[in-house]
Amino acid sequence: MPANSNLKSSKQGRNWRARIRASFLRSEAIRGYTLLSPTLLVMLFSMCVPFAIMVIMSFWTQHGFEFDTTLTLANYEKALERPVYTKLLVRSLWISGACTIATILLSYPMAYYVAFHVHRRKLLWIILMTLPFWTSYLLRIFTWKIILGFNGVINSGLISLGLIDAPLDFLIYSPTAVVITLTHAWAAFAILPIYVSLEKIDRSLLEAATDLGDGPVARFLRITLPLSLPGVIASTVLIFVPTVGDYVTPALVGGPDGLMLANIIQVHFGKINDWPMGSALAISMMLIVGLIAFTFVLITRKATERAA
Repeated sequence: MPANSNLKSSKQGRNWRARIRASFLRSEAIRGYTLLSPTLLVMLFSMCVPFAIMVIMSFWTQHGFEFDTTLTLANYEKALERPVYTKLLVRSLWISGACTIATILLSYPMAYYVAFHVHRRKLLWIILMTLPFWTSYLLRIFTWKIILGFNGVINSGLISLGLIDAPLDFLIYSPTAVVITLTHAWAAFAILPIYVSLEKIDRSLLEAATDLGDGPVARFLRITLPLSLPGVIASTVLIFVPTVGDYVTPALVGGPDGLMLANIIQVHFGKINDWPMGSALAISMMLIVGLIAFTFVLITRKATERAA
């Protein structure tokens, strides 16, 4: 009797394992998560854990080189009460917004041309468009610093042509310089998503619109632009979110009037050595930027659905 019972339980165990294996093989979600598990683990330890530590630290206070682990909202109160932080946040948002708009406006025609007018060697065109971005990010910033400088290419050229008598002050060490440099630095991240959306458009729709009497402008506004909005939205988010937190470009070409909130956060973590305050500023900016990005995506998605 015990032998039969053991045999029966062994068969049940094998059947149970076989059912689990079969359900695992049938479930695409489980197999997908299994394939993503190495990446998820890396993201967990390299991003989520430091972020959690920063959130906890934002509720601490620091006196000299010692941390006071008593939980408090003092750092967030300072972030809201001090006008300098609010001013820098507003400046960061409008610089990033201007950079995003400029990048989209410059990248869309390039992506449109490659998608609709280049019929051979499209990969070569894409490589050529992204070729400048293969160089170092710092090298590109210093290149723009030379171009926009008081004795740079633009000012020297305009002076030699007699169009101006003195160098243009707004070209360097200003928010304008930050917008120009960031626009060039992030152009590739706008071109590729927009190109993918344009490439997926069914060309028969454009032919049908032409047969119905639509001209090039009407065809673009009614079909091409709405169908390419997913790429535009993705590019907008990909550019706006990182550029708000950029501190290298403002430090090199921004000057006093071009500094952003990320520069102050870097100072708190570096020179001032006030990590809790820096963490509170970083978390506050992250929440505000995340809310703006989420609202933008939600509004544009609803507008796209209504247009469709």
